[in-house]
Amino acid sequence: MKIVKFLVAACILLSVSGVTLAANMKIGVVNMARVMEEAPQAEAARNSMQKEFAPRERELVELQKSIRSAEEKLARNGAIMSESERGKMERDILSKKRDFQRDQEAFRDDITFKRNEILEKLQRELIGIIQTYAKNEKYDVLLAEGVVYMSQSVDATEQVLAELKKKSK
Repeated sequence: MKIVKFLVAACILLSVSGVTLAANMKIGVVNMARVMEEAPQAEAARNSMQKEFAPRERELVELQKSIRSAEEKLARNGAIMSESERGKMERDILSKKRDFQRDQEAFRDDITFKRNEILEKLQRELIGIIQTYAKNEKYDVLLAEGVVYMSQSVDATEQVLAELKKKSK
């Protein structure tokens, strides 16, 4: 019986001391989706990708227009063309379509690869800045992923975004 009383007393003591420790902890939560959307570093990464891939995208659009134009010309003039002219034009259109599909697939692959590369680099950079911020602000715990609910009192997203804006200048 003495052992049970001792265990009960120990549990009560541990639970009270645990509550006291938790009350003194500084805990915050960062909305990483919002940080990835609003951080100046993320905007710079998006602009960089746009600049890099815009010329290729324009080339693909032009190739698609030329294919469409050739198909329209064939539809309009196909009946009055000789068999050899029509056959040559059909082969040319088919060749352009294959080129377009190949180029479009390569373009998508390149975009995906580059986006993943930039995203990985961006995440490492943002996490480093957030960790430095948490240490400077003396957080015991700063959570990011897997949070179902957070009150405004523990939301550190605005402060982290302000820190990221300072670092981007």
